[in-house]
Amino acid sequence: MATRVLRRGLPRVPGGEPWPPADATVETVDAGPAEIVVDPPVATPVSATPEGGEDDPTAVTPDATGVQAAQPDAAPRRALRRGLPRVPGGEPWPPSTVAAAPAAPSAPAVVPGETAPSAAASAAPVAPPAAPAAAASSAAPARTPAAAPAPETPAAGESVRRGLPRVPGGEPWPPAGTVPARPTSAPSPAAAADVSAIPETAAPSATLVSEPAAVPGTALATGADISAPLPWTRTVWNGRAPRHLPAAASAAATARRRPTWTQAIATLFGAAALGVLAAAAVALVRTLLSLPFMQDFLAAFPGEYEPPIPVEPGFAPWVNWAHFFNMFLIVLIIRSGLQVRTEKRPSVFWSPRNNPKGKISLNLWFHQALDILWLVNGVIFVVLLFVTGHWVRIVPTSWEVFPNALSAALQYISFDWPHENGWNNYNSLQQLAYFVTVFLAAPLAAVTGFRMSGLWPKRAERLSKAYPVEWARALHFPVMLYFVAFIIAHVALVMLTGFLRNLNHMFAAQDAATWTGFWVFIASLVVIAVAWVAARPLVLAPIAKAFGKVSGR
Repeated sequence: MATRVLRRGLPRVPGGEPWPPADATVETVDAGPAEIVVDPPVATPVSATPEGGEDDPTAVTPDATGVQAAQPDAAPRRALRRGLPRVPGGEPWPPSTVAAAPAAPSAPAVVPGETAPSAAASAAPVAPPAAPAAAASSAAPARTPAAAPAPETPAAGESVRRGLPRVPGGEPWPPAGTVPARPTSAPSPAAAADVSAIPETAAPSATLVSEPAAVPGTALATGADISAPLPWTRTVWNGRAPRHLPAAASAAATARRRPTWTQAIATLFGAAALGVLAAAAVALVRTLLSLPFMQDFLAAFPGEYEPPIPVEPGFAPWVNWAHFFNMFLIVLIIRSGLQVRTEKRPSVFWSPRNNPKGKISLNLWFHQALDILWLVNGVIFVVLLFVTGHWVRIVPTSWEVFPNALSAALQYISFDWPHENGWNNYNSLQQLAYFVTVFLAAPLAAVTGFRMSGLWPKRAERLSKAYPVEWARALHFPVMLYFVAFIIAHVALVMLTGFLRNLNHMFAAQDAATWTGFWVFIASLVVIAVAWVAARPLVLAPIAKAFGKVSGR
């Protein structure tokens, strides 16, 4: 019995070791002819007494007899290496029954080359002594199979099962025409001397080498074509970690992002349903407002109330500048915040000079820098708002604000909008919206952003436990969504309730329907667009270097 190390292939599980394990071996039975050929008594008589025809047959005959006696017991078995299954989820191929198939039991068929020399050696004493060369040439082929230094050649038609290619896009491995090598015993010096001394027996030796190789071992599985690889599309290569095709992955991701025709139809039906609901809501509210008790409600609460504290009409220039800076910063804050939220592997980082470990991405630094500027602008705006007394315009001062806000909302839904008097006084719905934005949403965005930033004190354990960062993350994004909804509604009402006059209020500090505010608004949009395009690492890195250290990955 001997052991043979199996060839190791691809792992069975992603990231696992090659299969089979490194310590896996297969027990094989050594072929009989290899032991008989290297036996010194067989090789010595030919080289020592080439003239003695009587000694040579007596030396060969016992060995040949031993071959015939040993063959039935040897019954060589060789387990086939099992590879990947032929079908997904199937068992490894070839089946275990094929791997355990025994060799042909006929002993003469195993060593056909030994039979003729043995018979000749047995009949050699009958022959006259004048022909010793014939007996020597008959005994030499019996020793040649083990004495030949070349490995045995497999029988015609026997091939190796081909598996996956070694390189992406290559042909299956091993190449076509590769045959399994048969292990042979090392030739003894005496046998090598016999081969060199009798060159004319080389041709019979080659013939005898090719004949026994067709029978020993287990017969390969028949009926299955193993010359071509499996027809599956390859997506994984060998290694400790599987590697996938990036092109196939990106194509699959693109296919997943593309909606199906059923989804497109469902989207169209959903949009149509929303349109029908909106039209129904408008019709319902208009019908409701036509009722007598709702007419009395609108007369009592027209949508706005007179503030108890008188305030100067119009807008000061500092209000226009604060409004522009707020618009400029909030657009970039939303853009940089979405970049931070969707960024997976930043390429540029920023760290403070006094704390190299506090490294953050350049986009996050830009977002936090904009937040600081936005907070500074907001603090200045609120301070001037209370100093000049204009806080009355956006802070509710009477409980009448709620019924008036409901009245204004119903009038907006019915498309019979309330009177626009923004130069002197906002309606109650606008007042509540501005109050929530300035005094609730903005501080909440600042507090949640500060908790998630690097400015939060790391050593304040009690404070961190009282205000977990998970709470800040859960609130910060919804607050951003509120700002987006407020901006959409604000811009829509500006365009639908006196576009030019409203633009003059916000950008030119005028209560007139001229084009001055419009062109100032266009110029502000150009500035915002330029800042949007310039907000990239090539432009931000030099600015960030003035406040810290910028580095790559």
